[in-house]
Amino acid sequence: MRHLTLALPPEHAARLIDAREQGATDRELQQATADALGDVYFRDSGRRAHDLLVELTDIEWIEFEL
Repeated sequence: MRHLTLALPPEHAARLIDAREQGATDRELQQATADALGDVYFRDSGRRAHDLLVELTDIEWIEFEL
């Protein structure tokens, strides 16, 4: 289990907001979140782990703030 606190760059935050406003399913929102976290946290915006795929499973709690 990981506990993360990080700021998403505006482009990732905008994608999540747009997806939610366009009626994305929970699974689609989960994948968009995994993509954003993968890019920012694990791949460090392209500086490492280039081919790493991130999947969110068994989410216990998630919170977003603007």
